[in-house]
Amino acid sequence: MPKKLPPIPIIGSINFRKTLSVPHLLKKIGAIFERVPDHRTGKIEHSLKDVLMSGLAMFGLKSGSMLAFDQGRADPHLSHNIQQLYGVETVPCDTQMRTVLDPVEPKTLRPATVAVVQELQKQGILESYRFLGGYLVSVDGTGMFSSGKISCPHCCEKHHKNGEITYHHQLLASVIVHPDKPTVLPLFHEPITRQDGETKNDCEHNASKRLIPALKKGFPRLKMIMLQDALACNGPHINLLKEHDFSFIITAKPAVNSLILKSVLKGQSDGSGKTQEFERTDEKTGIIKGYRYANDVPLNSTHKDLLVNFIDYWEVRPNGKEYTYACVTDLPITADNVDKIVCAGRSRWKVENETFNTLKNQGYCLEHNYGHGKQYLATTLALLMMLAFTVDQVQELCCSVFKAARNRFHSRKMLWQKMRGLFENHFIKDWYALYAALIWGFEGTVLETKFDDTS
Repeated sequence: MPKKLPPIPIIGSINFRKTLSVPHLLKKIGAIFERVPDHRTGKIEHSLKDVLMSGLAMFGLKSGSMLAFDQGRADPHLSHNIQQLYGVETVPCDTQMRTVLDPVEPKTLRPATVAVVQELQKQGILESYRFLGGYLVSVDGTGMFSSGKISCPHCCEKHHKNGEITYHHQLLASVIVHPDKPTVLPLFHEPITRQDGETKNDCEHNASKRLIPALKKGFPRLKMIMLQDALACNGPHINLLKEHDFSFIITAKPAVNSLILKSVLKGQSDGSGKTQEFERTDEKTGIIKGYRYANDVPLNSTHKDLLVNFIDYWEVRPNGKEYTYACVTDLPITADNVDKIVCAGRSRWKVENETFNTLKNQGYCLEHNYGHGKQYLATTLALLMMLAFTVDQVQELCCSVFKAARNRFHSRKMLWQKMRGLFENHFIKDWYALYAALIWGFEGTVLETKFDDTS
């Protein structure tokens, strides 16, 4: 290692130690990884914690592939920095990483997410996400792997008319959202893959049956309001949510002759006052907003005893374009809160825009095949990617140093590119030194500060 250069001074009043900083979270995550069961016996070259943290580092650095990460591993700068900043004693090669991670059950990584959420609670950050008396949790599925050649026993299969087969994996994600905040806070994610011993494809509905109980068990005291699309607007799923004491706002697409819509229209026409309807014009935007709602109406003919509250919403924009939205919920609807419920329901799209779009198009490469394996590798790697994304989201929300670094660049991709360049070309003492270099620039070989993060 070359001679150390003078340290970068701590400039300004940025407080790194007392925020939910990267080093603090990585210590928490590393401690969780130490408790993940290791399937190996005999002589072990790399601890399971080191392999998991190396995978986390790969996604934290937004490496384009496992091969690219492995090629950089041989570089003394990158190897040193992964060890120094991610707390890794020895960095495995790509083959070792795939071999070790393949049998690791994805659900064993969930305590790491619980630890991050607990830190957010301790710091009072999570409280700012309260809306309608709880936390809005948007749930939706997305594809993460598809191939016509590579497969494993957990792959779902799509059989085409020409005889070809497409193998694929999907993921059902859950993230805490807020209508007024661009940052999402990921929770648990359930793989939509063929389950052990099953011969049929898995589906989003079955994945929900596993995810809902897991969320309740992982976060028993968190009052959640589940936001889901129209696929979840059915009796069995709503009963599952009720069974686990979850509130819900679910997109609805009732047919004209459906029982729920007939009940709402009947309530409006018979003068009972059960159905309410009104319009108002937003003074700031000029948008005309209309609401028709009713409480305690039957969901459908099959589940007449399952009563829900229904909202039919429409808006007419100044340019003449119209937009409609309908949902069912268990939250009692009044003229005072109907707008908030609609706003909450529409924020479900944040799982698409702020989560899946970011993971697929802003450096994380969710749909890239980092490694498929024969057991759980593809899913385990996807969950490590989601955990790296979670750490980044917490930094964007809480860490003033990260925010300052983020504001120096036009896009996340540019930030990740600059960060990788520093990792590959400099010996870095700590995370503060890395962020200081991103914020104020640096020329030399060694990035170092006198700052000692003991949190």
